[in-house]
Amino acid sequence: MKVLILSDNKPGHFNQSLAFAGHLHLDYEVAEVAFRSRLSKALSYLCDRLGWYVPALFVAPLLLGDYCAVVSAGSETYYANKTLARCLGCKSVAIMLPRGYRYDFSLIVAQEHDRPPLRANILTLPINLCRVVPGGVFRGEPGRRYVSLIIGGNSKQFSLEAPFMRARLEEIFRLFPEHDILVTTSRRTPPEVERILKEFPFTRSFIYSQDPVNPIPDFLAISDYVFITSDSTSMISEAVSFGAAAVEILALPAKNRDNKFSRMVARLAELGTLHLFDGEVAACRRKIDVAERLKDVHPCA
Repeated sequence: MKVLILSDNKPGHFNQSLAFAGHLHLDYEVAEVAFRSRLSKALSYLCDRLGWYVPALFVAPLLLGDYCAVVSAGSETYYANKTLARCLGCKSVAIMLPRGYRYDFSLIVAQEHDRPPLRANILTLPINLCRVVPGGVFRGEPGRRYVSLIIGGNSKQFSLEAPFMRARLEEIFRLFPEHDILVTTSRRTPPEVERILKEFPFTRSFIYSQDPVNPIPDFLAISDYVFITSDSTSMISEAVSFGAAAVEILALPAKNRDNKFSRMVARLAELGTLHLFDGEVAACRRKIDVAERLKDVHPCA
């Protein structure tokens, strides 16, 4: 038996569904789904409340396979998930808390920072569902010691300022004079921050605007320390669930102090998996075993 993964073409969502299948060693097929219009999405919330599951509200390919569950993440997929699961006679699995819809999926894998209710069908994780696999984008050399910087950027909650980044870089280079220091950026990293990076003697730089590859899994596999900006729950989740690096968070100024990012970081600090960088480093190397957290999940049973 295999699962059907629904994709909304958003990597941050789709990768969580892939991680679910990967950790449980499930075969899968992928189908792209989308609402026909904004009105269709609005109607889907009402229809779900009424228990009406109308395939005409969304676009999906013809599905003729035999599936044990439909798995998806993201608001563009949850209604299709329920509808197709009913049509196919299988279970429905929602990754992330499906706000706005009834929580009557067969299983919901939610994050603590979203404050999910206590229900028998909700499995809560302290991080995003992720599965890290190094891809050989960067290979370390034997005998060398590495420190990695993973830099995000501007978002609805955070702004990454060039002076802030310069100050943190000066502190990091001062702390690790004997290490090779690596850096990667994201599509959200401001150009002025990218320019500042060129002023520092990194051993290797992956600037996303110039070279859109993902060396993060490789960085995590070889680094003694990893520094991550606080704007991405996915990057933080990967760092605290894979490798042996001590994780340091570069806390960006937030527009709203009570947000899912700050809640997640605070909880992970309590668990000893990361440290808020304050000019000095800690040794927070504890990792969260996602596969262990999913050991009692059997969507095809």
